[in-house]
Amino acid sequence: MDVEQQVADHLDAGSFREAATLSLRTWGDVVFGFLVHRLRDEGEAAEVFSQLTEDFWRGLAAFQRRCSVRTWLYLLARNAASRFRRAPWNLSGRRTGDAAFGDMVASIRSRTPAWLRSEVKDRFAELREALDPDDRSLLALRIDRRLPWEDIALIFLEDEAPDREGLKRESARLRKRFQFVKEELRRKALERGLIEKFTD
Repeated sequence: MDVEQQVADHLDAGSFREAATLSLRTWGDVVFGFLVHRLRDEGEAAEVFSQLTEDFWRGLAAFQRRCSVRTWLYLLARNAASRFRRAPWNLSGRRTGDAAFGDMVASIRSRTPAWLRSEVKDRFAELREALDPDDRSLLALRIDRRLPWEDIALIFLEDEAPDREGLKRESARLRKRFQFVKEELRRKALERGLIEKFTD
């Protein structure tokens, strides 16, 4: 049985703590890595990740499963990062704190995700880091995490339940943007004498 089904079974049984625990143990590292990649600051990513776990825990009972739990975690992460950029919690005192998963969050935050460790060594890391946050996120979700286009569109739309046409339009827009960003990176890599292929 895959993790999504196990989480769904916990949700069906009203076992929200078990659903949250399994979800964070399974996807917490990669979602935290996504935040580090997006924010380019591990301290800020840790702060946002703590808020994400609060948002996730509070929202589980009302989660309508219009997308996968994994995709929803990325969506919550992107939303939390956007809110942080507008009004950092360490300055505004916005965060209320929630110790429900404190130990697990601390454990996840203390580990550097495997994809992030390899990314630092990647010869393209410098080129990718120069991109704007949305383009970095797009590459991370598609190349590093290999998420389907519709899941990525949901994350970028910041909406669990967009209409079908809106989702198709956003998927098409992101595909075009992805191709453009790849071509730009390829061009810059050639200029610097790097040889690497990107896959979509």
